Amino acid sequence: MSDTRSTDVHSETTTDTTGDPRLDEAGAQLSTAPAETAMPGSFGGPRAPGAKGRLIWTAREITGWSRWFWRQLTSMRVALLLLFLLSLGAIPGSLIPQTGTDVLKVEDFKRAHSVLGPLYDRLGLFHVYSSVWFSAIYILLFVSLIGCIVPRTWQFVGQLRGRPPAAPKRLTRLPAYATWRTDAEPEQVREAALEVLGRRRFRALLSGDAVAAEKGYLREFGNLVFHVALIVMLIAFAWGQLFKSEGNKLIVEGDGFSNTLTQYDDIKYGSLFTDDDLVPFSFDLKNFTGTYERTGPNKGTPRTYQADVTYSVGAYGKEKKATVKVNRPLEIGDAKVYLVSHGYAPVVTVRDGKGEVVFHAAVPLLPLDPNVTSQGAIKVMDGYRNAQGERDQLGFLAVFVPTFAGAGKGDMFSQFPALDFPVLALNAYHGDLGVDAGLPQNVYQLDTKNLKQFKDAKGDILKDRLLPGETMKLPGGNGSITFEKDIREWAGFQVVQQPGSGWALGGALAAIFGLAASLFIQRRRVWVRATTGADGVTVVEMAGLGRSESAKLPEELGDLAALVHDRAPTKTDDPDDPDDPDDPDADPDQEPGAPSPEPAAEGAEQK
Repeated sequence: MSDTRSTDVHSETTTDTTGDPRLDEAGAQLSTAPAETAMPGSFGGPRAPGAKGRLIWTAREITGWSRWFWRQLTSMRVALLLLFLLSLGAIPGSLIPQTGTDVLKVEDFKRAHSVLGPLYDRLGLFHVYSSVWFSAIYILLFVSLIGCIVPRTWQFVGQLRGRPPAAPKRLTRLPAYATWRTDAEPEQVREAALEVLGRRRFRALLSGDAVAAEKGYLREFGNLVFHVALIVMLIAFAWGQLFKSEGNKLIVEGDGFSNTLTQYDDIKYGSLFTDDDLVPFSFDLKNFTGTYERTGPNKGTPRTYQADVTYSVGAYGKEKKATVKVNRPLEIGDAKVYLVSHGYAPVVTVRDGKGEVVFHAAVPLLPLDPNVTSQGAIKVMDGYRNAQGERDQLGFLAVFVPTFAGAGKGDMFSQFPALDFPVLALNAYHGDLGVDAGLPQNVYQLDTKNLKQFKDAKGDILKDRLLPGETMKLPGGNGSITFEKDIREWAGFQVVQQPGSGWALGGALAAIFGLAASLFIQRRRVWVRATTGADGVTVVEMAGLGRSESAKLPEELGDLAALVHDRAPTKTDDPDDPDDPDDPDADPDQEPGAPSPEPAAEGAEQK
């Protein structure tokens, strides 16, 4: 190993650039950030007399202020402020019910808050993401980012095509500095420096009597990637909101679904979404499988939750089999089919007074708790005639428990979500169900306003609990209802189409990469000057300059100096060199590498 004690790196916390324009040039363009401009005075300057002078002055003033406002809008400070405002503005959209998500909750909020409801409505807080103020922030942020990125991109491209600036006249003024004397020729030192800097991935070239090198372009590249990624994410989110669709469908085992608007139980979509944007496919639910923990603290927790389906794409597509699980959707084109819920659909048979079957179907009931205690309504709207042969309608309030605790052991609440001891409790009504009025009804609720309850022979309200295979007879010969042994299960699916999600994910990943590059990569420049001193000995000077102060810059310069020093070691046979151990005049108490009382090498500054 060569002795590098005479190449100690000196670091300064400040850099005096007074009177050295080449040093100012060397530190310039380490960043593509635009220069900050203070609040302007009058852009119009002196105003000439007359109408023409006033007109010219006004045009200059308007142009100047417009440019100033544009520079402020496209500054990084304003972009970050708008991004913060956008995040802040999205908070009400998460805390306050939104019309695009649940209109009923919005109406309930208005009824419950007579003061806040109208105020929120005027402020657009019930439709935050389509409100004027949120759209204004969104558009301003978009314009700010584009206006910030475009000029910085061209400037960055210019820097990539340019050359590292020439070495300053006095390298000692730079924050990190090293020097030594060597017997090697200046050309040999410069060649060694070019090779060493090239191996360290510096972009290096020979400029006069020095080698100029630069590294850390990925910092600015990462900065630009971060801001471009933000634009991509904004576009992707906007595109996804405008063209998205999100619909829900409950399907009983054995039934199917076709992806059309009329098939959904409920659907929400963006303002630019049309029927033609729906992916053409259909599927049938063949079987639902659910298993649960039987013991331990997690008793009742699902272990298996999956739906076996067959699907086809297009009108004449070939049928394929698939299994849909929680968080493992079925992907068909741009659509994803998620499994979101599950319940039971008891099969019931209703007969009229003559024993004719007027209703036979699996009736899905909605769960109320984790053990799948379920309730709903059974509606017999057509084909039923009472004991007198008159047309009538039947309605049943139904409560179903898959695992009943047993008679006298509590109310109708399930003890376990599996079908261990299924029981169906019914209350019977007859009259007008209200379905002929043309108004929409909830299929899981029974409107009893125009209905009468059946009563038994004692005058008590007719109600009963049925086991599979049992029948409840309606009084007066009005028919019966049978709880069949066939109990089916249903699955709730959510079909989502949200274009741009892949772009949004890619933009997010690119933004993380760009931010990491801009934070952890330092832009720096290094110069190596080799000149012949007055005594004919080559003087080597190395200096470094970074975009910002960093403790790693002197350390890196020291590593580079050591590598160059290996190729051009310190001169050791000079009798006038106080560091030479063979020098009879050397101070024996002076440590090797200590500052010499003699003047420093040419071009260096005494430290």
